[in-house]
Amino acid sequence: MINTEKENPRMPYRPIIGITMGDAAGVGSEIIMKSLAQQSVYEFCRPLVIGDASRLKLAATLIGGKPPAVRTIEAPEQAHYEFGTVDCIDLGLVPPDLPFGELSPIAGNAAFHYIERAVKLASQEQIDAICTAPLNKEALHAGGHKFPGHTEMLAFLTGTPEVSMMLVAHQLRVIHVTTHIGLLDAIARIEPGLVARTIERADLTLKRAGIAAPRIGVCGINPHAGEGGLFGRGEEAEKILPAITLCRARGIDVEGPLPADTLFFRAGRGDFDVVVAMYHDQGHGPVKVLGVEHGVNITVGLPVIRTSVDHGTAFDIAGKGIVDERSMLEALRQGAVLATVRRH
Repeated sequence: MINTEKENPRMPYRPIIGITMGDAAGVGSEIIMKSLAQQSVYEFCRPLVIGDASRLKLAATLIGGKPPAVRTIEAPEQAHYEFGTVDCIDLGLVPPDLPFGELSPIAGNAAFHYIERAVKLASQEQIDAICTAPLNKEALHAGGHKFPGHTEMLAFLTGTPEVSMMLVAHQLRVIHVTTHIGLLDAIARIEPGLVARTIERADLTLKRAGIAAPRIGVCGINPHAGEGGLFGRGEEAEKILPAITLCRARGIDVEGPLPADTLFFRAGRGDFDVVVAMYHDQGHGPVKVLGVEHGVNITVGLPVIRTSVDHGTAFDIAGKGIVDERSMLEALRQGAVLATVRRH
């Protein structure tokens, strides 16, 4: 990896985090500038924005206080990584008069190319991790890129056949068996092999993050996890239980299928290190209740590290300088931790 920072045993390693700007009509540029206006970020990572410098400069005028300057560069080795100046690989894809809060195919196309450049840099080991600001799925499609979201796009760009979405908020971690598909399609797609691979990805990810023996709880699909066949059509016995049996035989500490409502309560009090949710809303709901400003989205199974904010483009408040940047700050911290663990 190209690394401009010399190793110092008395100082923690600061990984290079490539921050993609997301949809330029949304709050991405504002949460980036608000986050990088905090000196503490530079103590645990070296942030590098991939986006449009003109949009960052505009965001700087909106956030108040004393915002950092924006410095345009072409490659990571040109960055200074110093508090007070935001280094930006400027793709120059967004016109200066692009309005905030409005759906734009230009912004959707630009969001794709920010990610594409970040994946290339990460694959070449010029950056240690990717941290993404939110994009708008409708704008992404209007811009000609037919992906359900970041997760699927990153899988395509890295040539990864299967990945999982993990959400983290406070002490709660949730990994999903299925994500951006309808509920009926999700139930049809769930099968023992997919469930087992999701459990294994959760186990490996937490071990890489420093948890030696992760405790994993697996949700059922139906109320009360089917109540012994009283609810549903036997999905727990057919689709989930064989995967749990297989993973236990491989030495993984996994329990289930369990009723989702009590499982999330138990995970919240510390009985489990991660919950395996069967579908999007089953996993997202409990995390969102804890507050989107604390949530982080981690894509599990990629050859590169990727974290993200756990909120959308917030078109209703974009351009007003009032967005909460705490989810971005936490996503940067999580990316730095994962990158540092991988390095060592």
